[in-house]
Amino acid sequence: MKIHGTTSPTFKTLRDAFARNFADGLEYGAAVAVMLDGRMVAHLWGGHADAARNRPWTEDTLVNVWSVTKGVMALAVAMLVERGKLRYDQHIADVWPEFAANGKADITIEQALSHTAGLNGLSVAMDEAGLLAWEPYVNAIAAMAPLWEPGSRCVYHALTYGHLAGETLRRVDGRRVSQFVQDEISGKLGAAFFIGLPQVFDHLAAEMIEGPKASDWVRDVLKGDCPQSCRNPTPVATAPNARAWRAAEIPGGNGHCTAAGLAAIYGNMVGGAAPLITASTVREATRIRFEGVDSSNGFPCRWGAGFSLREDAYGKRASPGSFGHGGWGGALGFADPEAKLGFAYVTNHMLGFDDGVDPRRSRLIEAVYDAL
Repeated sequence: MKIHGTTSPTFKTLRDAFARNFADGLEYGAAVAVMLDGRMVAHLWGGHADAARNRPWTEDTLVNVWSVTKGVMALAVAMLVERGKLRYDQHIADVWPEFAANGKADITIEQALSHTAGLNGLSVAMDEAGLLAWEPYVNAIAAMAPLWEPGSRCVYHALTYGHLAGETLRRVDGRRVSQFVQDEISGKLGAAFFIGLPQVFDHLAAEMIEGPKASDWVRDVLKGDCPQSCRNPTPVATAPNARAWRAAEIPGGNGHCTAAGLAAIYGNMVGGAAPLITASTVREATRIRFEGVDSSNGFPCRWGAGFSLREDAYGKRASPGSFGHGGWGGALGFADPEAKLGFAYVTNHMLGFDDGVDPRRSRLIEAVYDAL
């Protein structure tokens, strides 16, 4: 497998690790990128953007990164916090009055971002069309009662997270999530990241390929104590292959990006000359809001205001202040403030996590820290 792209001489081992993922048969198409202190020191890609292996993966290939999108939404909210338009401890109903219905008046923004709001799914039936259309979904959130006492536990808000954060942003800022991200994040950084992919870029979108055990977590949640996290609607691994999904705004799970675009976003928060948010805002956004066990899957978790702070998520050598978010099937973006590092790995081959942390990205992260 030919690996394309460039690295600084120090990061040659990253190319070797990336090539090994293909040699081991773990990839169809993928890309990895690293930004160090404001400078892109690696951007590599290889393989194919489709299951038939007819379309080569290119520098500009965009891929759905699922819940990695949540980290970019966390940045968007942090930008509004820094500008004084929101507070993390503010009640969502202060800016979205309809949300107060059925006992939700005291739910805060940081509870929604840390998966402790009691709204991990809808209590009414909702098909994918309602999710994609935005208003039916947010109106259902506003009308429902919490599924459990807000603040009492953590249950991953797989889809509701994005609409909770996104509608709060829209009520305060006036722009839809797609426009805010393009105006304030992607556009300012020259980074390829979209929530709501414009049709003109549709030809660059990779086909998502469901690998063995990719959907095991969905089935496990549906059988568990918190099934609403994967109901109304139930996530489908190949949904991003439809134009309707790509075009919609699903801030909890349909961001499309290149590895370089995602690495630039995380790298900007911890290095470089013109960060979108200050270091003090980063510290506040990554302050621990919940630490314990997620009731939907029994896994340990640690959440800031939308960023995952699990120490093992970014490898054993990442600094304790590292933050980011993973995505269904393997994608990952994170920042290491001490190293001034932004890392991104994206793939169209969705694998399961039953055997632990994805070996592809673990191998890549190890190579990055070997190079530092």
